[in-house]
Amino acid sequence: MSDNFLYYGDNLEILRRYVKDGTVDLVYLDPPFNSNQDYNVLFAERNGTQSAAQFQAFSDSWRWDENSARTFQETVESGSSVGRALQAMRDLLGSNDLLAYLSMMAPRVVELRRVLKPKGSLYLHCDPTASHYLKILLDATFGPTNFRTEIIWKRQSAHNDARQGRRQHGRIHDTILFYTVSDEWTWNPVFIPYDEKQLSTGYRWAEGPDGQVVHLKKGEEAREGWRRFSLGDLTGPGGVARGSPEYELMGVTRAWRFTQEKMEAMVREGRVVQTAPGNVPMQKRYLDEMPGVVTQDIWTDLKLLGAQAAERLGYPTQKPEALLERIIETSSNPGEVVLDPFCGCGTTIAAAQRLGRRWIGIDLTHLAITLIRSRLADAFEGKADYSVVGEPTDMEGAKALAALDRYQFQLWALGKVGARPDPRDFRKGADQGIDGRAVFHEKDGAGSKTIIVQVKSGHVSSRDIRDLRGVVEREKAQLGAFLTLEESTEPMRKEAADAGFYQPEYRLSPEERYAKLQIITVADLLGGKNIEAPRYRNVSFRQAPLSVPLAPKPKGRVKKLSEHAESTNPE
Repeated sequence: MSDNFLYYGDNLEILRRYVKDGTVDLVYLDPPFNSNQDYNVLFAERNGTQSAAQFQAFSDSWRWDENSARTFQETVESGSSVGRALQAMRDLLGSNDLLAYLSMMAPRVVELRRVLKPKGSLYLHCDPTASHYLKILLDATFGPTNFRTEIIWKRQSAHNDARQGRRQHGRIHDTILFYTVSDEWTWNPVFIPYDEKQLSTGYRWAEGPDGQVVHLKKGEEAREGWRRFSLGDLTGPGGVARGSPEYELMGVTRAWRFTQEKMEAMVREGRVVQTAPGNVPMQKRYLDEMPGVVTQDIWTDLKLLGAQAAERLGYPTQKPEALLERIIETSSNPGEVVLDPFCGCGTTIAAAQRLGRRWIGIDLTHLAITLIRSRLADAFEGKADYSVVGEPTDMEGAKALAALDRYQFQLWALGKVGARPDPRDFRKGADQGIDGRAVFHEKDGAGSKTIIVQVKSGHVSSRDIRDLRGVVEREKAQLGAFLTLEESTEPMRKEAADAGFYQPEYRLSPEERYAKLQIITVADLLGGKNIEAPRYRNVSFRQAPLSVPLAPKPKGRVKKLSEHAESTNPE
């Protein structure tokens, strides 16, 4: 069995059922939250009587209803510090949609703390609308002394947030809250290149191959073959009173940072320079030997995920892989386990796979599972090894999913044939006979061809096939696929046959043709059957770029707060 797992389902249930205590090294989560709602709506009182059946967990529009009220009550009645914190927030906020979000997050944070190893870390990604409330929940769960950093990530460039009748500053950042389980945690410092300002103010000198030294003007680059360097203080901090050795160096007597023997060795190596007779000698630090600047708590250097970025897959809350790679490299080592309980389109999973970590991803929608599968197949050329848990594997499971959630059944069925959902939400009665579309090319460079897909989980008849035929003709599509939970009838098969065949323009033989309307039962899907089409390449989903695995780095370090030092990770 694979070491990597992709789970479909409610992450609270998945965590409790499948993930054992102390088995995860790093958790990253980006729980969806619609902070774009008007604040008056977010904080408006709710009576909690909305039907629980209408509650769609982890949509980004949270609602205070019977389900969230029940979860709130269970957490409060647990008597835990998290429950007490949640009760205090209800006293402050009232019963509203924001409290619903916090109520659903509270037990999940507790479970994430449970599954982390003693040296594990958690990064919670949120926006400033709810970050301060989530920090209280995390303080109550991990302990306030295990809060490490509030990272500010600049997620977009200048942005105008002015609304009608309201003025405010442009909101361009997210917050990432970093917590550890204990006072010892894995820590691999990540360095970023010096910016131009740091170079022009710090590395203002250049040395030629013959030892000639020049002072660089602002913005001036070093000549080819010359080494840029900075000058650092060599005097001992605190002087003789603090134990720094005092002696003469290049005619200058001071309390120095290093012993006389080490300083003399540095002089012989050309690492000490005196800019003029009588000046205090200084240490030469070459730019090409420096790792860069260790990451700070404000991240503005990561490339933004623009609309035309190669890795963008069209998922609304997609984060850049560079962001997740930084977090994963900093707080885990190759071979360790990374968990994302809201994995969405799989950015955490793709980054973990590329960096040689094991991973666990959880999501509540079959659309996300389909996207992740497609992403891994494209990025790693089908070589990513993982197991999917929670998807139907037989007719009983398919029927159970259809009975539980018709929409998720539809997404699952579409994913089985590689089709994407139609943007128009069928739950609002606006699907116009289209549940999904698959797109293919007959050959390289040829135009896109369309397959209209309908999914039915209830009773079906020949009328459904006639309706599909009309939609295919209206949309000028090449093929139509009818996916049904029930068995097809003879009249349905006859109606499909009457639609005739599609013969591709770029065919391999004169006989190559495909049924214009195809009926595929769920039993067929489970048996591996798919839509028959001239598939040069299925392009229904945007293709993820090929991901090149990074060379493994040395095993990391464990940060020891009590000793205020670092030691080699013994694991």
